[in-house]
Amino acid sequence: MATSIRLDPATEQRLDYLASQTGRTKAFYLRELVARGLEDLEDFYLAAATMERVRKGEEPVMSLDDAERQLGLAD
Repeated sequence: MATSIRLDPATEQRLDYLASQTGRTKAFYLRELVARGLEDLEDFYLAAATMERVRKGEEPVMSLDDAERQLGLAD
């Protein structure tokens, strides 16, 4: 899938330099950034969305004792 982004001049200059010094393409490094950064973004934003649903009472929650019992870990 083709996607385009606008970079500020300083960031683009850094990317150009990295690509020229390593013989790889800018597209290679952009794909690397997305692949490595996407997991962190998912963790952060999906957790924030879940917490908002918890605050609104829209997400089920349980106590630690209940979770341990359900998982068979209770003493």
